[in-house]
Amino acid sequence: MATNTQFPSLDGAAQIPAYAARPAGTPKAAIIVIPEIFGVNPGIQQKCETWASEGYLAIAPDIFWRFAPGVELDPDVPEQMQEAFGYFGQYDPDLGIQDIEAAIHHIRRTEGVGKVGLVGYCLGGRMAYMAAARTDIDASVGYYGVMIDQMLGESHAIANPLMLHIPTADHFVGPEAQAAIHAGLDNHPKVTLHDYDGLDHGFAAEMGDRRDEAGAQLADSRTRAFLAANLA
Repeated sequence: MATNTQFPSLDGAAQIPAYAARPAGTPKAAIIVIPEIFGVNPGIQQKCETWASEGYLAIAPDIFWRFAPGVELDPDVPEQMQEAFGYFGQYDPDLGIQDIEAAIHHIRRTEGVGKVGLVGYCLGGRMAYMAAARTDIDASVGYYGVMIDQMLGESHAIANPLMLHIPTADHFVGPEAQAAIHAGLDNHPKVTLHDYDGLDHGFAAEMGDRRDEAGAQLADSRTRAFLAANLA
């Protein structure tokens, strides 16, 4: 994995590897990019570079650094997909939130960038929801987040804006889970939900077989506008 930076863990006992993309001038804000279960692969690196081209400091932590550092997988290769599921099973989201908190501290204190947003995909989409509920992140966006329906009891703690992109044909987040998310969050003053009829999990991947071009462009345009408004 092409990590090119690191930042201290929350307890200061370790360094968390990450991929960072920097804008040409002073960052107007920062965006933490939380990957899917495939690590900081070329698609996630490209998302960071795109944010940097729009004036943001973008940092994608190696979310599996504790047990599979440097993993970089291709979801279109069945064997690598199965490997990724194994890492998902080992991942502790409570420790993941500590890593996000550490990234926020690093960006604000060391990088000197005050406004920090987060964009996450799949497992990262779940972490976007958790970050909104458990940290002081300025704004969060989750794409096809998994297991959010099991964490709706934390929604009262969401104090800053959160946007969730929900593909209606997501084979990892079924109709009942989607209905629960809508029932729990539709009326939340800080939460915006967008459905994508007929699209499946991974539709906004930068590359590969899962991408739906029209859906990805629509979701990404909404994300850009949302973060521009809330990280100003």
